[in-house]
Amino acid sequence: MGATRARRGVCDDRRLGTHRGASEDIARVQSLRIVICGAGEVGSHAAEVLTTAGHSVTVIDTSSERLRALTEQLDIRTLEGNAASSTTLAEAGADDADVVIAATDVDEVNIVAASVGRAIGARRSIARLHHSAFLEQRTLDYQKHFGIDRLICPEYSTATAIARSLRNPAAMAIENFAGGSIDMHEFKVSRHAPAVGRPLAEVPMPTGSRLAAVSREQEVLLPDARTCVQPGDRVVLVGNRDVFDEARRQFREETQQRRRVVLMGGTPMAVWLCKALRERGWSIRLFETNRRRAEELADKLSWVTVLNADLTDKSVFAEERIGLAHVFIGLLDDDEDNIVGAVLAKAGGVSKAIAVVQRSRYLDLLYHIGVDQSYSPGHVAAQEIRQLLDDSSTQKLATLATGIEVFLVHVHPAAEVVGPKLREMPALSDWVVGAIRRGGDVWVPGPDDAFAPGDAVLVIGRTGRQEQLQRLFGGD
Repeated sequence: MGATRARRGVCDDRRLGTHRGASEDIARVQSLRIVICGAGEVGSHAAEVLTTAGHSVTVIDTSSERLRALTEQLDIRTLEGNAASSTTLAEAGADDADVVIAATDVDEVNIVAASVGRAIGARRSIARLHHSAFLEQRTLDYQKHFGIDRLICPEYSTATAIARSLRNPAAMAIENFAGGSIDMHEFKVSRHAPAVGRPLAEVPMPTGSRLAAVSREQEVLLPDARTCVQPGDRVVLVGNRDVFDEARRQFREETQQRRRVVLMGGTPMAVWLCKALRERGWSIRLFETNRRRAEELADKLSWVTVLNADLTDKSVFAEERIGLAHVFIGLLDDDEDNIVGAVLAKAGGVSKAIAVVQRSRYLDLLYHIGVDQSYSPGHVAAQEIRQLLDDSSTQKLATLATGIEVFLVHVHPAAEVVGPKLREMPALSDWVVGAIRRGGDVWVPGPDDAFAPGDAVLVIGRTGRQEQLQRLFGGD
C-alpha cells in the first residue's frame, strides 16, 4: 500500500515501609528530603536517580505491587495511598520536605498533589504533565495559578533531547534557557561571506548578536574584536531572534543543502520535535497511519510533509525511499513498532536511526541490533528532575566543541561582576557571555550591559575553569 499524502505544507488504606538497599554506602552530602508521588516509569526512575545521588526519598502510590518492586531495588520509604490527599502527603513527610515531585500517570492528580504539597509546607514542588494543554498557557498559567515551582513534560523533554542530538547541544541549551527568544547555530563560513578576512570589530553585526566560538582545524577560539574568520571556519553564532538572520548573512551565503529526517508517528512528541527542527536546515517528512490525524498535522505543521502511511510496511519503506534519509526517528506509542522501524531504516541505508521506547530496559539492548540512539521519556524526565534539584551556583549545560563548554551561573549580590559594564571587566576576557536572563527578560548582552544580583547568565568558556567562574559570579 502506497502513502497517501495528506498535504505538503512544504503535514484510603496506607502502609508505610522501608528497605535498606545498595545505596546505603553513598555519602549523603547535602541530602534532600524528597517525596515522589507515583511509582510508574517517571517516578521509579526519579527515585533511582535521586537515591543514587544520596537523597532521602519517600514514594507514594496506590499500588502495593509497584511499591514492593521498588523497595526490592532501592533504599526508600514507601506509602500506599492517594497522592492528592493532604493527609497522605503529610504522612509521607511532605509538610517538611525539600521537594514534592508529582509523577503519577494522571495530570490532574499531579497538579493537585504538587499544589497541596507546596501548600502544606514543602519548599519546592514539581509536577509531571503529559497533555500540552496544561503547558501552553493559552487560557491559564497552571504553574502560577496552582503555586507549583516547575512543570515538566517527559515527552517534550525527550523531543528536546533528540533535537539536541541532531543539532549543536549548546544551541539547544541556550534556546531552552531563553524560551525561544534567542537563536544559536553552528555553521561553516562561506568563501565569499562579507566577514571573511576582517576583524570582528569591523564587521557590522546587529545589536543583540555575537560569535560565541570559532573552530579552525584542531583549534577552537573564543573570539574577540581582533579575531578574523576564514573560509571553512566553523563558527557558533548567538543572537536575539529578530536580528539573527541579519547577523548570519555576514558569515554565510544562503545556499545550504537541507538534511532529510523521517519521523514515524504523529504523536505530541513528534509535533514538538518538528517545531524544534523548524528553520534549522532540515527537510522533515512525518508518517502517520491515522488519516484524520495526518490531515490535522498537515494543517498544523505547514513546514512539514505529512504522509498517511505505515512505515513498518516494507513496501511503503521502499516506495518512499526512506533509505535516502539522513535520520529516522520512531516516535509511536508502541515500543516494538519504533524498534522495528529503526532497525528497518538502518538496514535500508539511513545514516542515523533513533527509537523512543517507554520501557527503559530496552535502552541498553537497542544499540546491539543496529539502533544508533534510543530514548526513554521516563529516564529523560528523571535526569531533568535531578538537574532541577542541583542547587549549585554554576552548572555545566553542554559541550560546544573540544575544550569549550557552556555554563549556567547565577549572580550573587556580592559578586565582583555586579555593577561595572561588561567592557570594563578584564576578568571576563576569557569568557563569552551568551545571554542574560533577568526576571522574564532574556537578551544577548552588548559591551555596555551590566550584571545585576540574581541574574541567570549563560557563559561560554574553556574546560577546566569552572572554579574561576564561581569566583567571579559567587559571593566569596
